[in-house]
Amino acid sequence: MTPTLHSFAIFVHDIARARKFYVDTLGLPVVASGSFGFQLLESSPHLSVHPAEHPDAKAMVGRHTGITFEVDQLLEFCSVLGERGVKFIAEPTQQGFGVMALVSDPDG
Repeated sequence: MTPTLHSFAIFVHDIARARKFYVDTLGLPVVASGSFGFQLLESSPHLSVHPAEHPDAKAMVGRHTGITFEVDQLLEFCSVLGERGVKFIAEPTQQGFGVMALVSDPDG
């Protein structure tokens, strides 16, 4: 048996605010939800967003987490995100591999 990557986890202070950001603002599809939070993306690896209830989880909120998405027409998508009030850490910039932009979720 070979392990495969199933999901990445993000802990947040406000699950409703996080859902609005990841689902409504970024447009990521929800594949499961419940008291645990919610899970995004139709295929693995999923992105799981959980309410930070345990002290150890609360300490992880807002820590740097790098998650990379490939987006067709990135410049146009960034324009839409800007109109939706998304905070850019780095505006779209040409890199050797393509254009990259960095955004922050509501918990930083």
